[in-house]
Amino acid sequence: MKIFITGASSGIGEALALHYASPDTVLGLVARREHVLHGLADRLPGTTACYPLDVADADALSRAAADFIARHGAPDVVVASAGVSVGTLSEHAEDVAALRRVMDINVHGMAATFSPFIPAMRAARRGRLVGIASVAGIRGLPGAEAYSASKAAAIAYLESLRLEMRGSGVRVVTICPGYIATPMTAINPYRMPFLMPADEAARRFARIIARGDSYAVVPWQMGVVAKFLRLLPNPLYDRLFAKAPRKPRGLPL
Repeated sequence: MKIFITGASSGIGEALALHYASPDTVLGLVARREHVLHGLADRLPGTTACYPLDVADADALSRAAADFIARHGAPDVVVASAGVSVGTLSEHAEDVAALRRVMDINVHGMAATFSPFIPAMRAARRGRLVGIASVAGIRGLPGAEAYSASKAAAIAYLESLRLEMRGSGVRVVTICPGYIATPMTAINPYRMPFLMPADEAARRFARIIARGDSYAVVPWQMGVVAKFLRLLPNPLYDRLFAKAPRKPRGLPL
């Protein structure tokens, strides 16, 4: 099996790399922190190709994809897991830069991850393009304009891509995690319902990917919550969430 994963140096991406690694697996791993990425690769069995780059750099991703395909052929699974989250408030001019950076990584980076692999996967008439979105994209959260907007855009992008790939043999899988125990959620100064360990999340994601499900929320309880919130009329939703706890503001790392 050949799998290409972005955001592989920590969090969900790392958990998926650890889950999929085996003597018979070829992994292509992408992350910005080169020393961490190579440290992970040294711990994994099988064949591992490391690509230290920023997913906002579409040219670098294109070169990485070309190298992976030249060495190993079309991947079976491409997972766009790279993502950042930071509190933003649009009333602060400096937060506009943070919003742009979040969108560049979480949305543009996802498209740039998939694009160079699609021709080879179409030709092979198989494979999975997997986008890691979030339940935060289902309704906007206070203090999270950038993150909620990026994940809402990711969900819509993946739906469009799924329609484009229909009949090609390549399936598009949208996964919307709730709270997963990762460095991203570790800084949240509030209680996180249904918090799930990253290794358990990776196991569940892998089952969803293997089935080729078009859309899934993990854990399922967050899916129920998300559907309920989607149905709430705006005045009631606003009263319930206007004072909700918020992630600290800052610039994405």
